[in-house]
Amino acid sequence: MGSGLGSLADSITDAIRIPYQELPGFPPSTVVGHAGQLVIGKLGGVDIACMQGRMHIYEGHSPSSLAVAIRTLKAIGCQTLFLTNAAGSLDASMGPGSLMMLNDHINFTGLSPLIGPNDEAIGPRFFDMVDAYDPEIRHQLSAAAEQEGMTLHEGVYLWTTGPAFETPAEIRMFRMMGANAVGMSTVPECLVARHCGMDVVAISTITNLAAGMGDTKITHDETLEQGKLAADKLIGLITRFLAGWNNEK
Repeated sequence: MGSGLGSLADSITDAIRIPYQELPGFPPSTVVGHAGQLVIGKLGGVDIACMQGRMHIYEGHSPSSLAVAIRTLKAIGCQTLFLTNAAGSLDASMGPGSLMMLNDHINFTGLSPLIGPNDEAIGPRFFDMVDAYDPEIRHQLSAAAEQEGMTLHEGVYLWTTGPAFETPAEIRMFRMMGANAVGMSTVPECLVARHCGMDVVAISTITNLAAGMGDTKITHDETLEQGKLAADKLIGLITRFLAGWNNEK
């Protein structure tokens, strides 16, 4: 769960909560708005493991350390990874409070949690990233949004390291590169998940228009505030999606 979105975990029933500090290899989450715990239970009738708060490169974690949590989810039986994040919009028609489903991403950092020796027991050295965000699951998510009567945008997410927000010049460049939203997470988790054979789907909660596109100053407080305002909408969408997923299974 991304910044300001941790309240989704409060909707999980039969919940068991485990602080990251008690899980071997899990780096602690140090960002305000990230609780830093693994919540295991049920949502929409589906067994889930929810990471309430994530780790970021800008906190000082090595890229490879971000792989531990995702591989742990895979090891305990998770087959699909549903990622959320807080992001800035590069599309004026997709303002704060909007939801954007990722159909692709751009790794602008040049970093990867998979750099270094490869364990073939986990995944192949080289792996395909076409349809990294599963088309069939995206179709199901779009159907759930339609049932909820909400607009679900779709686009490309661009990953920067942070922690500084982007400059207006960088945003102009990102728009020319084809990005629709920008943020500081999600891509490394997607890379790790695809490497070990998990299906991935992701949603950005749009918390602000990117630098140079609006009149307000971009702050983390704004990110948290807008994330919380969109949380109910996101909870409704994910719960509806999981209910449909459970019925199909």
